[in-house]
Amino acid sequence: MFGAASMVLSVVLALLTNLLCPLSSEAAQRVIPSQRFIGKLEPVAFFDGPMPTGVAVSAQGRIFVNFPRWGDDVPFTVAELVDGKAVAYPNAEINRCNLSSVRDHLLSVQSVVMDGKDRLWLLDTGSPKFEPVVRESAKLVCVDLASNKVVQIIYMPVSTAFSGSYLNDVRFDLSRGKAGMAFITDSSSTHPGIIVVDLASAESWRRLGDHVSVRPVSGFLPMVEGEPLPDLHVGSDGIAIGADGKRLFYCPLSSRKLYSVSVDALCDRNVSEDDVAKTVCDVITKGASDGLESDSLDRIYAGDYEHNAIHRISLSGKDETLVCDPRVLWPDTLCLAQDGYLYFIVNQLHRQARFHDGVDKRQKPYVLFRIKVEAKPVTLK
Repeated sequence: MFGAASMVLSVVLALLTNLLCPLSSEAAQRVIPSQRFIGKLEPVAFFDGPMPTGVAVSAQGRIFVNFPRWGDDVPFTVAELVDGKAVAYPNAEINRCNLSSVRDHLLSVQSVVMDGKDRLWLLDTGSPKFEPVVRESAKLVCVDLASNKVVQIIYMPVSTAFSGSYLNDVRFDLSRGKAGMAFITDSSSTHPGIIVVDLASAESWRRLGDHVSVRPVSGFLPMVEGEPLPDLHVGSDGIAIGADGKRLFYCPLSSRKLYSVSVDALCDRNVSEDDVAKTVCDVITKGASDGLESDSLDRIYAGDYEHNAIHRISLSGKDETLVCDPRVLWPDTLCLAQDGYLYFIVNQLHRQARFHDGVDKRQKPYVLFRIKVEAKPVTLK
């Protein structure tokens, strides 16, 4: 009996030793496999104030960013990075949130984009805090970088920018018409679509209104950082234009589909809505994206906010992962610059209080990254 009890005690002591004592030196040094990092990211700038969404880089390397007025304290909604710091651009006065003079001030800029002539365009939603669009405030503003002055403002009429619209992103083809055309995504969950703007006449019109390709997918439930992200019902968001200017690529935020449509059909006002819709193509099922971009080799760059990644998609269907990195917490706007770098904002959009029962889980700083891709941007002029 004594021998049996002694044996049981020895087993118990051995188990306790394994539980309470540290691992052997050999076990402690074992490398445990983990997710691979893909891509060599370079931090360009850090933001300790309001949350940025957009970035644009000029041919001379000047960098511009924007801060929509979603609820953060936003002293200026557009900035240029000077020595790594955000400075109001083109000046402080135009950035002042002045509701009594909305035609002359920027209320809430969602995107900043360069055109083929290296001019900077500012897309003002006119919708601070996602509230109804303030009349005569939704606009495209063109800034000449040589003089740093506003040279053109195109206001969106109520027939183009509805009260519930949200103007999200824009691309340009300056080879069309007398002065070029702009294409804007309206990401509203109720009235999504594509807006076409004639830069010469300042006329604008809507296309693909509430078409399946611009609508948020019913029942869409993304998983970000391992958790579901409910209440994300956002329509056409990301936008890019093909290298030859013939196809416009776009995607709803609440979707994993990439679509394209004929630019000729969008621009010709004699083409019916039904005939425009007939030119829509379902390009590929991809990751869930916010921003899109294109290059001169007819490839599309797409963020993947569910997997902290960025992909490059060829029109033959090849999907190449350029970036996979846990620091890429919601890749927003993408901008391919003349220096061969793809710039993109990482802003933790999914950690906002609106998605977490009023608790803001964002951690500063927000970051502007870039990665070398050895490609040139599309500059249609």
